[in-house]
Amino acid sequence: MEYRKSGLSLNHIQGCPLDCAYCIRHTYGLWDQRVPRALMTDAEAVDELVNHRYFQPHITPVQVFNRATDPFLPNVRPHTFAVLEDLDGRALRNHVLVITRHSMKPEDIDRLGQLRHVKVTLLFTYSGIDNRTIEPYPSSVAAESLKLMSAPERRRYRTILYWRPLVPGLNDTDEHLDEAYKLAQHADATVFTGLFYRDQIAEYYRANGLPEPYEDTARRKIVPETLERRVLVAFDSGTPLFRKTSCAVAYAHGLPDYNGHYGIRELCDICPLSQLELCASAHRAPSPDQIRQVARALPEARDLVVVDITERAAVVSGLETEQPRYYLQHALGFQVHDVRHPHVQRRHGRADIGWKDGKQDA
Repeated sequence: MEYRKSGLSLNHIQGCPLDCAYCIRHTYGLWDQRVPRALMTDAEAVDELVNHRYFQPHITPVQVFNRATDPFLPNVRPHTFAVLEDLDGRALRNHVLVITRHSMKPEDIDRLGQLRHVKVTLLFTYSGIDNRTIEPYPSSVAAESLKLMSAPERRRYRTILYWRPLVPGLNDTDEHLDEAYKLAQHADATVFTGLFYRDQIAEYYRANGLPEPYEDTARRKIVPETLERRVLVAFDSGTPLFRKTSCAVAYAHGLPDYNGHYGIRELCDICPLSQLELCASAHRAPSPDQIRQVARALPEARDLVVVDITERAAVVSGLETEQPRYYLQHALGFQVHDVRHPHVQRRHGRADIGWKDGKQDA
C-alpha cells in the first residue's frame, strides 16, 4: 500500500504485459515483472487496507491496482471484483478509483451495478499515441471500453476519460485533440494531464532508442503551457474538463473535491459553475490546532510544523515523505503543501518545464 494524492493505493497484484514505455512501474523496480502475481489473498489485502493507519472509513479515497498492473487484465479481473465486493460488503462509502486501459465486457455493467455503498469511478487511460514502440497496447481499446461502460443511463459507478499522457510532438496534433473531444462526450468527465518523466523512465527511453520528449526529468507531471492552452481551446464549456483527477471524480459523483483544490482558484477557472458552488460550500481553512490534532494519529507526523495557513493551502514542514501529507489533506478536505515543494500560481502543481512564468505560492 502507498498513499498517493488521488488515494490510498492497493497493489497486491503486481506485473503487467502491456509495456507502455512511460509506465510508472519503472520507478518501483517492477518493469521486468510482466506476468501478474499475487503477493497475498484478496481478503488479506482488504483487511490490511481497512486496518491501515492511513485508512479512514467513508473518507479515504482508494485506488485499486493503479501502479503495478491493469485491473482488468484477464487474470487480474477476478481480484479487482473481489476487492470491490469486499469493500462494498463492509458498507464503506469511500471513493474507489479503478484505472484501466484494457477491454471491459457487457457483464461488467451488471456486476458493478450490484455494488451499493462504495463510490466506484472507472478511469479509462487514453492517449491516442500511435507509436507502438512507446505504447504497444492501442488506445482504441480504452476508447471502446469507455463507450461501453458509459452507455447505461442509470448506473451507480461513474466513468472518466483519463486523457494522458499528453506529450508535445507525440499526440498533440489538432486531430488528436479533436478525437479526444469526441470521446469525452461519452464520459461523465474528462481529466487531462502530462507525462511523469522521472530519471528511471528517461534511462529506459535512452537505452531503447526511443524519442526523448524532454531534455530534463521532473518530480511532477509535465504539461507545457502552450499545450494546455490548446487543450482548453479544443473543449467547449458544455464538456466537463478538469486539470486534477479528484476534481473530475468528485464532479462525476456530485460531491465537493476531496483534495480541497478550491483554494487554488486558478485551477477552477474551467470548472462547471455547479461544481464551483459545491466546492465553495465545503471549503474551510483549518486552524493550526486542527491540523496538529489530525496529525497526532500518525507517528511519522510527530515532527510536523504548521508554517502557514492561507485560503489556498496549509503549508507544513517536518514530514519526511509525501504520504502523511495526503492523509492530512483528505482528512481535512483542504490543500496541504510541503514547504520543500512549493506550488506555483498558474502552473497547477506541475513541473516548470514548458512554463515561462508563475508566481510562487506564499
